[in-house]
Amino acid sequence: MRILHTMLRVGNLQRSIDFYTQVLGMNLLRTTERPGQQYSLAFVGYGTNPDHAEIELTYNHGVDRYELGTAFGHLALGVPDVHAACARIREQAAQHGGAITREPGPVKGGTTVIAFVTDPDGYKIELIERKEETA
Repeated sequence: MRILHTMLRVGNLQRSIDFYTQVLGMNLLRTTERPGQQYSLAFVGYGTNPDHAEIELTYNHGVDRYELGTAFGHLALGVPDVHAACARIREQAAQHGGAITREPGPVKGGTTVIAFVTDPDGYKIELIERKEETA
């Protein structure tokens, strides 16, 4: 077994596509329109299944906001340089949304460098420095 994708409900599909592709550097992998069922999908990621897990962005027509609740924690992305990733996100966030919510630094009680960012819908994304990751 393996993780194929994680689904996030979003209030504005194009805004979310722009954030994940322009700010986080993912690729738009495919889209699906289901007008009869009143939803639209966009899959984003750094690669495709089965080699890479994807994020499914789901827009339910007419719903522009969701209560995030308290059960979901965050997505995690490996990046080669957390400081550089945060600088890039800051540059792009004004145009595409999102915000740094925890500045780069070591995880409490450890040495791994992390940061947190939120997407335009408020979902949390942890950036974990992994030197072997590609930009």
